[in-house]
Amino acid sequence: MPGRLFSAIRYTARMTPELPFAEACERNKSPILDSLRTLLPDRGRVLEIGSGTGQHVVHFAPRFERLSWQPSERRELLPGLNARIRSEGCVNVLPAIELDVFGAWPDHEYAAAYSANTAHIMSWPGVCAMFSGVGRRLGGAGPFCLYGPFNLGGRFTSASNEQFDRALRERDPDMGLRDAEALDTLARGHQMALQERIQMPANNLLLVFRGNRV
Repeated sequence: MPGRLFSAIRYTARMTPELPFAEACERNKSPILDSLRTLLPDRGRVLEIGSGTGQHVVHFAPRFERLSWQPSERRELLPGLNARIRSEGCVNVLPAIELDVFGAWPDHEYAAAYSANTAHIMSWPGVCAMFSGVGRRLGGAGPFCLYGPFNLGGRFTSASNEQFDRALRERDPDMGLRDAEALDTLARGHQMALQERIQMPANNLLLVFRGNRV
């Protein structure tokens, strides 16, 4: 099922005896952190959707001591994710919870939401389910920060992104790079709107959606 594939194939990860590891997470965690410093609220709880190996959340959390981080993943990836969280001992990272975008969402209002490299490996219905869930759980004007490769104006931003999109669609026709403008239209149906588009290394973007309810 396309919606159930995204966490398993989002990154090329290798396993240590205990911890999953992805080279891409090591490369992009610091540039993402630099942007998040100016985007996230001072306090509250942040929901990370599709936490994967956990490398992002354990890198971010110590830099935002007044934020509480809630990582999430599909059930089969929770053991490795929680092993990494325990190994780092971050006091403001909660145990990871199971989250399938098509299923039940946590009954909590979040000050912000974050997800990396998920939209292009979800089916479009999965992307819609993610925005619907975030729209229901995001409080006030809190940001939803979505990182990854995206198209702009219906066009690829680089030859490498076009090649990546082709490879994804050969693996599964339901996957592929999403258009930033289409995501903005989707967000507006869930009380959010695209407010910022931040250029990141390796032809990636950080899209910042904010709730339009105060």
